[in-house]
Amino acid sequence: MGWWARSSRRNGLNCGPENKIGEEKSMLRTLATAMVFAWTGLALAQSGTPAKAATKTWTAPRTLEGHPDLQGAWTTASVTPLQRPAELGTKESFTDEEARTFEQNRVRERDANRRDGGSWADINRAYNDEWYERGTKVVETKRTSLIVDPPDGRIPALTPQGNAQVERTRAHFAEHGFDGPEDRPLPDRCIQLSQVGPPMLPGNYNNNYQIVQSPDTLAIFAEMGGIVRVIPIDAAGARPHLPQRVTRWPGDSRGHWDGDTLVVETSNFDARGYTRFGLVYDGPSDGNLKVIERFRRTAPDTIMYRATVDDPTIYTKPWTLEIPMNKTGSLVYEYACHEGNLGMSGLLSGARAGERQIKGR
Repeated sequence: MGWWARSSRRNGLNCGPENKIGEEKSMLRTLATAMVFAWTGLALAQSGTPAKAATKTWTAPRTLEGHPDLQGAWTTASVTPLQRPAELGTKESFTDEEARTFEQNRVRERDANRRDGGSWADINRAYNDEWYERGTKVVETKRTSLIVDPPDGRIPALTPQGNAQVERTRAHFAEHGFDGPEDRPLPDRCIQLSQVGPPMLPGNYNNNYQIVQSPDTLAIFAEMGGIVRVIPIDAAGARPHLPQRVTRWPGDSRGHWDGDTLVVETSNFDARGYTRFGLVYDGPSDGNLKVIERFRRTAPDTIMYRATVDDPTIYTKPWTLEIPMNKTGSLVYEYACHEGNLGMSGLLSGARAGERQIKGR
């Protein structure tokens, strides 16, 4: 029995006389293929050109209109800080080993299950780690901060007006911070939260998003607060913003496609959300705030998100952050912020109890 017949029998093929003609044809095809490979190898050896494996370039999935498909559930959870830690100086990126060490230290430092530091530290860790979802890894780019510009990875210095606003905010909060719900920051009131944006900044938990896309609209459902941003998309980028007097907590957004990048420009922010407390961006802002966001699909499981914050009356220069949004492969569940907001009543009732105690002395 020849080698082909033995091989065919091992693979469950019928090698009887009735298949003799087919067998001979198969043998001829096999020998021809072997000769082609042999001649190809000889030609490459003589030319000195190494054989290269075929590579397949990834392309973003498209909608029916031909734009990159941004839909799905995504997360921005990461241990990478917004601003570069001072001890890292001018270091823009980690090596692989440095990233692992930073991740381990960051997770350990933020472990809310720790019992060291005394009773006061224990009270400030009222939520144990079961309630947090801050991530355990740095961003895939290995940047040492989410801020990529300025190069020092820090929010720029404030203008004199910005500094004055911070002082007014602190003074007001010290004197009136517990007078009523209107004097509490917007996150306490479940009205505007950093994860909602713009810009969309990671927080301690609920860093998940659901994106739904149509030919002329993009909707981003933020798990934090259950707030939806509905962004009209105009192909020419010429759709005007609302009149300047019409303001909204998350601003007025308009989107357009720049090649494969969705660009979203937002203005008309309600300054009341930022002039008093400035907690949404870890810094103050006002009605002159403008934010430009860019969404670009860079891999099967990644959208690269960049946002530039520009408020010339508050910051001495614009600043830009970059966050990879990673596909979760799961659902985004409801976060009933208003319905479960016992913190507000606790804060205010505690303040009233403290006032009664002071009066009774």
